[in-house]
Amino acid sequence: MAIQRLNHAVLYVRNVEKSVSFYTDVLGFRVAMQMGAGAAFLRASASTNDHDLGLFQLGDAAGDSGAGRSTVGLYHLAWEVQTLADLAEIAQKLSAANALVGASDHGSTKSLYGKDPDGLEFEIVWLVPLHLLDDAAVEAATSIRPLDLQKEIDRYGIDTPSGIGVSSPARV
Repeated sequence: MAIQRLNHAVLYVRNVEKSVSFYTDVLGFRVAMQMGAGAAFLRASASTNDHDLGLFQLGDAAGDSGAGRSTVGLYHLAWEVQTLADLAEIAQKLSAANALVGASDHGSTKSLYGKDPDGLEFEIVWLVPLHLLDDAAVEAATSIRPLDLQKEIDRYGIDTPSGIGVSSPARV
């Protein structure tokens, strides 16, 4: 059986309560289950999954992740949103939390990058729907440009549903 998608991710964090607050207040996750002060399982707001994110507490003395700087490890996770309105709302929330670290146009995907309270990076992405992918968007996928979110809203519409799970015409 071929793998189709990521079911959930688990992160080690310093403080579960602080991380739960961030992921619920800023990204809209809901607590699905909490196991004392040391672990929490969160569900994305539109998900029917048991949980999409697990958080395990290591304590305040835990060091920063060296992944990508001095050790191998995961760079980031990417979560999809339904509309550019959702992406714009999350951009505002990330900015207000001083957690927005980048915004990129990958041609077929429009992405925000943020960091959680422990400095773990994640991506929030809207995928151009397959029927709207044109040669310019596909060609632009070979480069990374700064995201002009208002320009993309003007081009695709603020409430146009994402091409959930589709980021390249070659997949179809």
